[in-house]
Amino acid sequence: MPSPTPSVVLHDLSFTWPDGTPAVTRLSGAIGQGRTGLVGPNGVGKSTLLRLIAGELAPTGGSVSTTGAVEHLRQHPPVAEDSTVADLLGVGATVAALRRLEAGDSSTAVFDAIGDDWDVEARAIAALDAAGLAVDALDRRASTLSGGEAALTALVGVSLRGAPIALLDEPTNNLDEHGRERVADLVSGWRGALIVVSHDLALLERMDDTAELRDGGLRIVGGPYSALRRQIDVEQEAAQRQLRAAEQSLRTERRQRVQAQERIAHSERQGRKDEANRKYVKAVVHDRRNSAEKAQGARRGMLDARVDTARAAVDAAERLVRDDESISIELPDPAVAAGRRIAVLRGSDGRERVIQGPERVAITGRNGVGKSTLLRGMLDAPGPTDPGRASGEAVTDLVGFLSQRLDALRLDGTVLDNVAAHALSTTAGELRNALARLHLRGAAVDRPVGALSGGERFRVALAQLLLADPPAQLLVLDEPTNSLDIASVDRLVEALGAYRGALLVVSHDRPFLERLDLTAELRLSDDGRLTEVPVAT
Repeated sequence: MPSPTPSVVLHDLSFTWPDGTPAVTRLSGAIGQGRTGLVGPNGVGKSTLLRLIAGELAPTGGSVSTTGAVEHLRQHPPVAEDSTVADLLGVGATVAALRRLEAGDSSTAVFDAIGDDWDVEARAIAALDAAGLAVDALDRRASTLSGGEAALTALVGVSLRGAPIALLDEPTNNLDEHGRERVADLVSGWRGALIVVSHDLALLERMDDTAELRDGGLRIVGGPYSALRRQIDVEQEAAQRQLRAAEQSLRTERRQRVQAQERIAHSERQGRKDEANRKYVKAVVHDRRNSAEKAQGARRGMLDARVDTARAAVDAAERLVRDDESISIELPDPAVAAGRRIAVLRGSDGRERVIQGPERVAITGRNGVGKSTLLRGMLDAPGPTDPGRASGEAVTDLVGFLSQRLDALRLDGTVLDNVAAHALSTTAGELRNALARLHLRGAAVDRPVGALSGGERFRVALAQLLLADPPAQLLVLDEPTNSLDIASVDRLVEALGAYRGALLVVSHDRPFLERLDLTAELRLSDDGRLTEVPVAT
C-alpha cells in the first residue's frame, strides 16, 4: 500500500500565549505536497504557526495533523560552542557511532545508532559540496563557519535527512547573494512537503503554491507569490470600486435625508401657521397634525434606516480594502546640489569613490568582507583605519542612519515624541499629517513605541529618518529589508523614492536594490577593494 501524500491539515487551530495574548485564532486549511511559500504581515503569527505544525507548541484549541515526520529549521538555529559540522547537519550521533566502530567498538548500541546510514559521511560531504560549501571534514568545529555558512549547512542537513515535511523560517535572512542562490537551488529540487516563511521575492518565485496568513485566515493560491499578488490586485480594484459606490450611496442617502427633513420642518411650520390663523376648525387641525406626525415619524425612521444601511455597506467595503496601501509623502528638501561632495569611500588599494550630489549607491559583496564595518566607520569619529580594509567618511554632518536593530527608538516614548525629537522646528500638527501618510494614524501616534508591532516600529524609525529637520543629506541603510514583511519593503521603496538626498545602502536583497534607481553599485571584495559594477537599468 503506497504511503500517504505528506500534508498538513489545520482544523480550527488556536493558540494563546501564557499571558493571554492570542497568536492564532480558529485557523483552518490544508497544505499538500510540493513547495509552499507562507507570507503575511510581520507579527501575524507565521513563525508561531510553524512551531505548532512542528509540535513544538501545543494548540490551545483545534488541532494540527500531519502525515509524515516534520523537520523545522528555525530562523536562528542554535549552534553549541563544541558542536561539529556533523551536529549542525543533524547526523552527529551517526557519525560518532561510525567513529566508535572504526576504533573497534562493535557493540549493539553502535550498530543501532548507525542503522542504514553507512554512507552518511559521503552523502553529507557531497551535499555540502553541491551547496557550494567547501567543508571536507564533518568533525570540523561549527564555530569556524561564518554565520551564512552555518545557516546554509543547517539547511543542507534538513534536506539530507529527507523528512517528508520540512518547515523553513526565513532561510535566506542575512545570507549574501551567493548563499541565497544556493538556498534557491536546494529548494528547487526539494521533495515532499516544504513550507517556507520568507519575504525573499526571488525565493518565493520558486514556490508551487503560496499561502497568505492574514486577518485570522489562511488563503492558498496555486503558483508563486506573483500569482497571489495578481489575485490580490484584481480583488483590491474591485474592493475600491465597491467602496467608492458605497460611499456615493451613503452621500446620496444623507442628502435625501436632509432634504426630507427640510420638507418635514416646512410642513410643521405651515401647520403651526394654519392653527395660529384659525384657517381650519381646531379639531381638523389636531387630526391633521396627528396624521402628519405619524407620517413624518415613519418617514424619519425609513430615512434613518436607509442611511444606516448605506453606512454599514461602507463599513463592509472598507474591510475588503487592505490597510497596506501605498504611501505618498512630500519630504523636506535636503538641498543637495548635483556636484556637492557628500561622502568618500576608499578601497584597500587606496582608490577613492566620491559620492556627489543625490547619488544612490549600493555596496554589495559576500558575507564577512566588511560592508557593515565600512558603514560604521563612516558614522563613527574619524580615526586610523586598517590598511587591509575599505574605509569611508561622510563629508556632510547631516547623516541619517537606519540600523537593522532600530536602536534609535525610545520604546517608552510615544510615536510623536520619537519623531519630534528629530524635527524640533516642525509643529505637532504637521508631524501628525506626515505620519498619517506613513500609515501611523489617530491613536497610534500617541501610543508608546514599545507597544507597537514590528512593522509599525519600522515605520516610526523611517519617519525619524525622513522627517528630520534639518533633513539628512545622506541616508545610510544597513540591510534595511532584513526581517521586514513584503508590504513594509514596498513602503520603504516608496518613501526612498520621495527622498532627494544621497543614499548609501548595504543589502543582499537584489530585487530591493533593483527598485531603488541606483546610480552606482560598488562590489567589496574579500581583500577590501571596491569595484564599480554595471547597474541594472
